[in-house]
Amino acid sequence: MPKNKRPVPRKSANSPELKDEQNTTELCALALDLSDGEFNNDIVAEATRADLAQKALEFQRLLRKLLNQGKDEVLYGAIELARDESVDGYRYLRSAIEDGAATVLLRREGAPELEIDAFAIPVFVHSQGGLDPAADFQDGAAYEALLASFTDAGLESPQAKVVLVNHAYDLEEIEGVTYGQLHAMVREAAQSLTEKKIAAAPALERSMAAGWSPTAFGADDSAVELRFLLGFSLKRADDAFYKVPKGDKAADAYFAKRAERYQKWTEQYGALVQRCLGRGRGTMPELTLNFLYQDLFFGARAQGQSEYGMLQILSALNQALDGRDPAQADAVIAPTDVDDEMVLRVQLSLDGALLASCDKPLDLGADLEAEVDDLRDALASIGVARVDVALRFDAQGRPVERKALS
Repeated sequence: MPKNKRPVPRKSANSPELKDEQNTTELCALALDLSDGEFNNDIVAEATRADLAQKALEFQRLLRKLLNQGKDEVLYGAIELARDESVDGYRYLRSAIEDGAATVLLRREGAPELEIDAFAIPVFVHSQGGLDPAADFQDGAAYEALLASFTDAGLESPQAKVVLVNHAYDLEEIEGVTYGQLHAMVREAAQSLTEKKIAAAPALERSMAAGWSPTAFGADDSAVELRFLLGFSLKRADDAFYKVPKGDKAADAYFAKRAERYQKWTEQYGALVQRCLGRGRGTMPELTLNFLYQDLFFGARAQGQSEYGMLQILSALNQALDGRDPAQADAVIAPTDVDDEMVLRVQLSLDGALLASCDKPLDLGADLEAEVDDLRDALASIGVARVDVALRFDAQGRPVERKALS
């Protein structure tokens, strides 16, 4: 007779695991309902609007609790659930979690409400021989001047208090920062900016404990490296400096002025960033910096990841051309699936022979048309003008329903 198997113990109704599962499901369900309500706002009944308003309160309350508890498994799990259910729900939930992780509201009795958020600036650093980690943020005077520049140049409100981490994060470090960890870092920054005494910052220290990933650049190599400046800005929640005007034209003008101030900042204070980065290895010549736009943490990280991925693709395609005339080559762009993850693939061919195939991660919430246009512009920058699109690539890597890109 077969031996009886020991029964698998059931989870206690009060077990942390079961509670996490319930929170994951609840957060996802609330996000799906709210995204549906947002999309159909013009046609929902008044009673439904009231129900959605209540769900919005529950959603924010649960999200704040999970962020404060550092429940990354629940947060990422809810996003995965939403991705399988609804594109709109996925976008809504991920955006809410990213904004919630990067922003903390501080309420104190008898005092104005304060807001602190985490921002980042991605910058591509061109150097001879690569950056030296031992020289990272070793110039104290440059650091202090760079810190002051955020308010002096109008990137932040004159009344804001800004703190800048004296470390340039590489891509692996910045990708390792989770929702819960960033939220803890924001709260640590808030404490340092509102309390007179120095407090420990374990989440912040953990974010840069591993240091930069090793590189293999030789002393004479031309190196391109991605770094991120990370800062925190504390201000009154009602500061008019950050209020976007109503109306499309007024809002466009507001952001255009901000972009202009930022461009001037990169020109005026880029030399300070060079000094903070050590101006390359040892006594190497000045660095060349290409700044991407300042944004909240996760928006800036996504910018850097996307641009870095594009540079890797261009590098691979240039190597594949290897002296061939790019004007004689042709390319086809289409989405495909790799290990259950969507990517946007570009295949480069010459005289019918495949030269290279490169993949760029494609987020479910991305604008496919914009992603294709970015790849076409990148191909044009290396001289490839003949570009087609396809519905997808099949399992054998062949384009399906290929046609010229108009």
